[in-house]
Amino acid sequence: MAQTIYDFEVKNILGETVSLSQYKGKTLLFVNVASKCGFTPQYKELEEIYREYKDKGLEILAFPCNQFGAQEPGDANEIKNFCSLNYETTFPLFSKINVNGDDAAPVYDFLKQSLPGLLGIKAIKWNFTKFLVDKNGIPHTRYAPMDKPKAILEDIKIIL
Repeated sequence: MAQTIYDFEVKNILGETVSLSQYKGKTLLFVNVASKCGFTPQYKELEEIYREYKDKGLEILAFPCNQFGAQEPGDANEIKNFCSLNYETTFPLFSKINVNGDDAAPVYDFLKQSLPGLLGIKAIKWNFTKFLVDKNGIPHTRYAPMDKPKAILEDIKIIL
């Protein structure tokens, strides 16, 4: 049974297996993203925050998800190109996953179990739900899709 986020492996956007243990000692922000969502402009703030704080120990981990309104229909190459061309993202991008249901990515099951949402509901409601994880790999705070990245920056700075 997983104790920390470091107990998981995920696939990067190229399909390569990545152990999350490589992020030990870093503050992590997990975000389920989509390219055709009303919240997609959050990519801009995410990238600004990443560029400013990556050297201070922040990693933003973006997981494309097509479960909400089919707002991430592209394949890995299309997603990667969209992020690069439209937002010049440099933070790690992972393979498309499900965040809810029987085939949800195990790392997201762990995040949801660790930090249930409003009224204890574990399911993720929409794209751009965010999970802040501390340097020890312990989920710290969950944020709703409408919580803009800059609005949670103070929380990020506190646990950096």
